[in-house]
Order: sequence, then C-alpha cells, then structure tokens
Amino acid sequence: MEDRKISLNQRRTNYCGNFTKDDVNKDVTVMGWVEKQRDLGNLIFIDLRDRTGIVQLAISKPTADEKSFEEAFHCRAEFVVIASGKINLRKEKNEKIKTGEIEIIVEKLEIISKSKTPPFDIAKCENVSLELRLKYRYLELRNKDLQNTFIMRHKIVKHARDFFDENNFLEIETPMLIKSTPEGARDYLVPSRVHKGCFYALPQSPQLYKQLLMVAGFDRYFQVARCFRDEDLRADRQPEFSQIDIEMSFVEQDDVISINEKFIKSLFSKILNIEIKTPFLRLSYEEAMQKFGSDKPDIRFSLEITSLEEAALNSSLNAFKDAINSGGGVYAINLKNKADLVSRKEIDRLIEVAKTYKAKGLFYSKLLKDNKSSNFEKFLSEDEIDKIYKILDAKENDMIFIIADVNKETALVALGALRLYLGEKFNLYNKNDFCFLWVVDFPLFEYSEEEQRLVSKHHPFTMVKEEDLDILTKNPENCRAKAYDLVLNGCEVGGGSIRIHNQEIQNKIFEILKFSKEEINEKFGFLVDAFQYGAPPHGGMAYGLDRLVMLMLQKNSIRDVIAFPKVQNACELMTNSPSIVQKNQLDDLQIKIKD
Repeated sequence: MEDRKISLNQRRTNYCGNFTKDDVNKDVTVMGWVEKQRDLGNLIFIDLRDRTGIVQLAISKPTADEKSFEEAFHCRAEFVVIASGKINLRKEKNEKIKTGEIEIIVEKLEIISKSKTPPFDIAKCENVSLELRLKYRYLELRNKDLQNTFIMRHKIVKHARDFFDENNFLEIETPMLIKSTPEGARDYLVPSRVHKGCFYALPQSPQLYKQLLMVAGFDRYFQVARCFRDEDLRADRQPEFSQIDIEMSFVEQDDVISINEKFIKSLFSKILNIEIKTPFLRLSYEEAMQKFGSDKPDIRFSLEITSLEEAALNSSLNAFKDAINSGGGVYAINLKNKADLVSRKEIDRLIEVAKTYKAKGLFYSKLLKDNKSSNFEKFLSEDEIDKIYKILDAKENDMIFIIADVNKETALVALGALRLYLGEKFNLYNKNDFCFLWVVDFPLFEYSEEEQRLVSKHHPFTMVKEEDLDILTKNPENCRAKAYDLVLNGCEVGGGSIRIHNQEIQNKIFEILKFSKEEINEKFGFLVDAFQYGAPPHGGMAYGLDRLVMLMLQKNSIRDVIAFPKVQNACELMTNSPSIVQKNQLDDLQIKIKD
C-alpha cells in the first residue's frame, strides 16, 4: 500500500463529478469506485464514481505505463482505484453524466482495493428486495439517488442551523440518558451498572430539558436532537429519529408560528428553489375534522366532507335516523364528475376501506345518466333524496359516498380515509405541490379507555386557552389547548405548544389528570421545583426531521432518508440488532432473562 502511494506521489486534486471543460490540459488525480470497465483491446475505458458523480478514464498503452494498463485490464465493478493523468475534451459529449464533455487520459492507475461481485446491481437496487438491500446497506448507499438524498439532507440540516443561528437561537445539547417519565409512547430503558436495579430512559424528546433551559434564561434554544420511541413502525415512523427542536421565551402562539413560517419559506427557497406562500392557512382542530376527517388534512384537493344532519334528522332510513338521535353523525363526500370511472369492484374496495376505519358500512349513489345505481335511495322518499342532492350539489356523473355512525368521530375519520384514497386513486391533486397549514386549538385532553381517565392530548405542560380557563375544572373535556401542528400534504411535520408557567394552572392540570403528589414528585418534581424560581412564558415546537426530508424529496418512506434504518419489527438487518448479549454483561447489571 505504501509503495502505491509513493509511486503516485499525489493526493486527490478534485472529486470525480466536479471536473468541467475548463479543466482541460490540467494534471489531476482522482480516487473512487469502478462503476464499469470496457475493454477495447489497446484502449480501456473505466467509469470512476464517487459521491459527486462519474468521470471517464481512458487508459491506453501509448499514454499509460504497462503496470497501469494491466491494473486497468483487471478492474471490475466496485474495485477502488486511484488514477492520475490529464483532462482531455471528448470527441462526443455524453449527455447522461455532468462530466460528459471531458475524460481523463490516464498515465498511472492502481487498484487500491478489490471487490467481490456485489449481491445486486447497485445502480438498479430499487428492484431488489428490501431485506437484501438493508442487509448490504453500505452497498445500497453507494447508489447515486441515495447518495444525493443524504447530500440534500445535509443541506437541509445545515440551513436549519444557519437560520436559527441568524435568528439568535443557541444550539444546546441535552442528555441522552434521562429519567423515565412514561407519558406517551413506551420508553427505551437502559439499565445502570452502578445503581443496581435502576434504569435510564432514552429521550422521546428533549421536552423537559428545553423548558428548563428557558427557566435558565437562555431565551432561544434549538437542537438537532436524537429521539427514541418504542412504538409500532410505519412508513413515516422509526424507533430512533431526529428532531429539529426549538423553544422560545416571552412569546405567544403567533410568535412561534411566525418564526417557523419564515424558516419553512427560507428552507424551500434555498434547498428546492420553491417559493412557499405565507402566512399558511390555519384551521381549528374541530374544523379540520369536520371538513377533512383528519387532524392532519391534505389540502392539495378539495373533496370536503359535508354534514347531512338536516336531511337525516327524520329520515326514513333507520341508519341515518339512529345515528342522529344517538348523538352521532351522517356525513358525505361528492366525487365530482367521476362516477363513470368507479367500477363495482372499486366500490367493494371503498367499502372495505371504510370498514377498516371502523365504519359499519358505506352508502353510495352513482349518478350516471342512463344507469343510476344506489344502495340506499330505495329506502328514502323523493323529497329526501332531492334534499341530499341539493346539500351536496350533486349533478350527473357525480358519485356520492355517505357514512352514518352513532360516533361522529368514527364517521368523520372513516370518510377522511376514503377521501385520501379517492384523491390518490383519481389523481385529484398535483403530487409536486407543497401545501402547508397549521392545525390549532386542539383538545387539551382526551379520554383513555385503557386508563379510564382523561390524559393529555399533547403533554401535561401544554397551556389551556385563556377563554377556556373558566371551564377547566368543571368541563375539562371541552377545554382547548394552545397547541399547534404544522401539516404538509397530509403529514404532520412539526408540532408544539405554549407551555404552562403558572403554578396554579399547572396544579389544576395535574389534578384533572389524577396525578398524586407522589407521582408528580416522582415524574416531574425537578421541573415543578424549577418553576418556583421564576419561569418565563415560553413555548416552542419540534420538526420530525426525517419526515420533513422525506416529504421535501418526495420519498415514500423515512427509511429512504435514514442511513441505517430499521424494519417493521425494529430490527436492523445489517448488524442483526438487537442481539443476545453475554451472561457476564447481564450479571454486571444484575439482570436475569425470563424464559
């Protein structure tokens, strides 16, 4: 190896993808991986690749020494080589690569490291099974598209740091080994060797620490924070993930929203050269649920939900009447001018979608000119049908879908899921659009069937809206929070709240949550104590960095933007993590594994 370095006696002068025709006649040295080798007898071409792109090497006996030509002859895909020579203009430009106007006439070339035949074609690895790709993730990461993804992720994180620094935020790290405060998802626990029988938890977020930083007087904090949640995986969720975490003192909700709209606007302009219009639309939680059946609505298309309560109140159809009389709801969407595209098979599929979201069934009317079909109109009078059509502005070739349920939320959520399915199925929106909105005025509490009590919708330190303070004790279930989520194309990309800094209000919240003094002290005692020493009004939010990158780069899963992701059962296939550890390691921790 030392001989090879000495014989070339040079270091890399530039990356493969950075050469242009302005470099013609320059002496250069490049290093990288062989994409492919083409042997034409007395002339060998090698496409050399690094993370910036590909450059063509031309090795011939007149220009390269005998050893270099022999090395080039033996090169295969994924060999690591170093080459030096002179930049030359190509006779014919290769439009497929950005260095297509030039090539390097090689004088010296050496193989630094040989490679086995890879288990899949790296350039076309999207056609390979996920399990195989993740087992050899270090090879998949050589793929051009994946490398570009991580270059873009780097730029997004760098811009975030630059933006918040320019706006007077301080980046401060918070601990990774913390106290377990089980409110929310399950904690990942870390046993302590020193304190037998005691455990650390990995942070689900830096929430309590960033509030303590406000008490400490740092005023504006941010951090690119690693977080951990032991919960079921899905396309936009991983057990370990990153947040862009911020907190601000002496602010109200509009202040937090304003600075974050500026951040998003600058981020999309800088990274994607897209101008995002601000201010963003704001919808209350109740309005979002009523119109879209979701607290993270996709507003790239309309297809809004409409209440049929007026038409269903005294309906001849028992399902409608019973839903209204039981305090539930009857809701509909009208798929305009698409009835001729909805087959019987598609209707069956839509019924299954509705049932997946706990709806008992799906009513429909297909308003074709010569072949009208419906599974409910025969139970209604002509006046009732006309009333429904009028409310929904139903015309020829429209397709009406109705869900009735004794639980309003069940009907709305199921219809919201149906709405999203139809939006994608019938291309009702431009997939290149980026539509942001804020969802505000979330419920402060929600009822947990499992715990048989009210629990915090966000966390116990979320401030109640001032206009609801009067009902906090009497009707806490009707209280709204000073909480806000930032939604992009139907995905929550960030969320936060204004925090409680008033001790009296905080105690009321703890009382409603049925926390005993012992529980309060055990879980949050350090924060409660800190608030007795002068806590400023404060609030903040956190972005799911992986999810934000995924949406900006239009990827299908956050696995695509995480270097070494985990699969559905939280395993990491490359290293076979998690794994069994040695008995002496468990003995140090005084832990015994049950059968």
